[in-house]
Amino acid sequence: MSNQGEERDTRATEAGSGHDGAGHDGAGHDDAGRRTQQAAADARLEAELNDDAPPITLTPNQAKRASSTARGMLIATGATIAVVLPVYFLNPTYTAETYRRDIDVATVARQAAGDAGYLPAAPGLPEDWSSNYARWVTGRSDGVDYWEVGFLTADTGFIQLTQTDDSNPTWVAQRVGDAQVSGTRTIGGIEWQLLDAPDGDTVLTSEVDGSTVILNGEASLTEFDTMGGAVIEDVRQNAVEEAERLSSSDTDGS
Repeated sequence: MSNQGEERDTRATEAGSGHDGAGHDGAGHDDAGRRTQQAAADARLEAELNDDAPPITLTPNQAKRASSTARGMLIATGATIAVVLPVYFLNPTYTAETYRRDIDVATVARQAAGDAGYLPAAPGLPEDWSSNYARWVTGRSDGVDYWEVGFLTADTGFIQLTQTDDSNPTWVAQRVGDAQVSGTRTIGGIEWQLLDAPDGDTVLTSEVDGSTVILNGEASLTEFDTMGGAVIEDVRQNAVEEAERLSSSDTDGS
């Protein structure tokens, strides 16, 4: 019986060993299958990445609609260009030359004299200077009426002349804005206050024979000297002529 028992134990052990071997073989087959599936998936992915997209085929109706849309866009673009180009060429780029209107300042000054009560300044300047506007400004809320003229200099600079016989400190401060006093400058024997504006403009202010005169703009100081000297000369000449006119009127009246 002892031998039979040992024999049974031996067979049982061999049987168990056989099952274990079968288990290991199954696991090996599973690993191999997963590797095969992964390899196939990788191959498909690589093929998709390397393969060009299939061509898109349009039906005749789709092709016709696409062609019509493209033609419509081209027609719309052409129509827009046809409208814009004439406007562009009729409105050239603005330069200093564009604004050279050459206003007859003396004529406008004589026309404004009746409203002003005095003959506004029309300074005599070099021939290569010009004026692009001249006007009498009235009806403002501050109650100060004034003469205003814009001049273009020979070097394409710009100086604006403002003149009034009815100024006050508030009005002057409003006219010069944020400009800060930087010194003084003597022009035509008169001292002018020199100010620098934040935008780079130069401002000069002074009193000339009862008139407050402000010059401002973007030009060289030499050009401001030319303008200031011409304004002083014209204001003084106008004052002399006005005094002679009044004297003549008094004589005629007596």
